[in-house]
Amino acid sequence: MKPRIAAGALALGLLAAACGSDAKDSSSATTKAGAAAPTTAAAAPTTAAAAPTTGGGEVRWRTRPDNQAEADLYRTIGEGLVKEKKISSTLKYEPGDNEGSPYQDKLRTELASGTAPDVFWIPGTDVADFVTKGLIMDLRSMAKDSKVYKDADFYPEPMFHLTFDPKTAKAGGPLWGVPRDVSTFAIYLNQDLIAKSGAENPIDLEKAGKWDWAALKRVSDKIASAGGATKGWGMSGWWANYGVFMNAAGGGFFNADRTACGLDSDGSIAGLTYARSLYEGTSSIPYGDDPEKAYNAGTLGMFMNGRWATPGARKNTFNWDVVGVPTGAKGPGNWLFWGAYVVNAKAKNPKAAWELVEQLTTAETQGKISELGANIPSRVSDVAISKFLTFSPPKNNQAFINGLKNKPTAEGPLWKGSWPAYDKAMNTSVEAVLKGSKSVADFKSTICNDTKSAFTA
Repeated sequence: MKPRIAAGALALGLLAAACGSDAKDSSSATTKAGAAAPTTAAAAPTTAAAAPTTGGGEVRWRTRPDNQAEADLYRTIGEGLVKEKKISSTLKYEPGDNEGSPYQDKLRTELASGTAPDVFWIPGTDVADFVTKGLIMDLRSMAKDSKVYKDADFYPEPMFHLTFDPKTAKAGGPLWGVPRDVSTFAIYLNQDLIAKSGAENPIDLEKAGKWDWAALKRVSDKIASAGGATKGWGMSGWWANYGVFMNAAGGGFFNADRTACGLDSDGSIAGLTYARSLYEGTSSIPYGDDPEKAYNAGTLGMFMNGRWATPGARKNTFNWDVVGVPTGAKGPGNWLFWGAYVVNAKAKNPKAAWELVEQLTTAETQGKISELGANIPSRVSDVAISKFLTFSPPKNNQAFINGLKNKPTAEGPLWKGSWPAYDKAMNTSVEAVLKGSKSVADFKSTICNDTKSAFTA
């Protein structure tokens, strides 16, 4: 196992990587903290923040839990804040859909109709869309007097986007939300199936520096050789999964300044070609089928997911652990995932909503959530990292920390253009490739035209 890295050093390393401009990162899927601001400012938010009122009353809030265990976790956290009188309002927790953009789509519909919750979590990719459409509140006026919150307490990548001002195209001004968590991808392993099949153990391969794309395919095929319902590999049908392989081959979703499609680059095509190879033959469950369900049922040897899948995995009776994502031509290609609690621009009681956001992101609350397995604290802290490494199972928590250390591509919104439109067009085309109804060659020749309209909005 590699030595633990200090969180302070990690933050500096991530920020340094963000400021870099080498060829490998130039086609990255996201803008990093400290990188040059987008050259064209997005439209200014159309909804002004409401004036803060007093605390009290009921605050409705929502997250997107990955499973029932995580939903129960957040409900318990909210109940504890009320019981301990950490907040002056009552709470109503509403878990959202657990997969993909329907969660965000439902929020947009509810925001338009005036039925959305007061506080809700959104993934980092969607911050720009919610900001430029005036759907969420600028919290800076309340945060400046806070005794709990400071920008510098959180990883710089999320804070770049959460303080980005679309009027000036610079970071450091408004405050659109507070990071709830960070995570990287890891491969969840059914060690019993791996041992029974006689396949090489991915953790041993990683320690030996031999955990790469070829090894992943080899282990998957060996596990599936048992036949029946047993399969070797599965991954969910959303952007980050195939994006890992594009990143690992030196590609990405966008061009260097994130103003146009980069999906037809050599690296992106190489990554997609490899991802397609995982679905040739019978060793994988069909692309888009829920791999977590099959994994927890004990019939799937490996699937890729973030830390948020840990609470569900902890209920399993088989021997399981995690390993880092395999290395491609340009590295492991991992993501720095993050999401933030934001406040509805039309929240009836902004002060009470902000009070909840403060308490949901304290070190104490984040420690409770991390201990139950759902995520890695978004606060920059040596103590937080040290404590996280003790929260087992899995035994190999270091895999997630190594993922943060190994220059992950930071998840980020698309400030020039529409991420939801781009995501929809990209995902439709990638799904066709991974399900075998479209060739990689057809994808390469058409994808940037298919996604072009996302940049003209």
